[in-house]
Amino acid sequence: MNPATTAVVLVGYQNDYFALDGILRGVIEDSRNVDAVLENTMRFLRATADTELTMISTPIILTPDYRALASPVGILHAIKDSGAFSAGTVGAEDIPEFKEFGDRILSVSGKEGFNAFSDTLLDDVLRERGIQDVLVAGMVTSLCIDSTGRAAYERGYDVTILSDCTSARTATEQDFFCENVFPLYGRAITSTEALAEMMELAA
Repeated sequence: MNPATTAVVLVGYQNDYFALDGILRGVIEDSRNVDAVLENTMRFLRATADTELTMISTPIILTPDYRALASPVGILHAIKDSGAFSAGTVGAEDIPEFKEFGDRILSVSGKEGFNAFSDTLLDDVLRERGIQDVLVAGMVTSLCIDSTGRAAYERGYDVTILSDCTSARTATEQDFFCENVFPLYGRAITSTEALAEMMELAA
């Protein structure tokens, strides 16, 4: 992967998932996995900050009346019932750890469901930058990560899921998606492996 034609799409790095008192932190069976995702992601971003890698945050932000979730099911129902990701709340804000990167991380708004491409300008931003490889990181593996990865593939990008920068609701679910689902349209590798590939090409 050439950093100049690669983007990492950061899905759901918001306080409602990652803060210790985040409304949706309990969605993940073992909260230590949430901390590990954050630690691995920050290590990857710091290691690539001085490269040409495009970094994009795609938060989900919903209006207080949750009109985008008229008939929610599953986790979307939990989001509506709990008041998560409501516009103007601290929970909907990007995690404070991202502030160290300043404007190095672009923000693409409009995401209201699982897929970061739906009703957003994400595809336009990627094409304007000549992106060929899309790395996907964030929460939750079986929902937003899978939906976003599939959408990237359908739009002609080479898709890589950063396995240690994502978490499913259970360890079993995480393993299943990494071993059986992601290989159907891309691949799942660790952030360390992805970094090694990019650094080799950047050298």
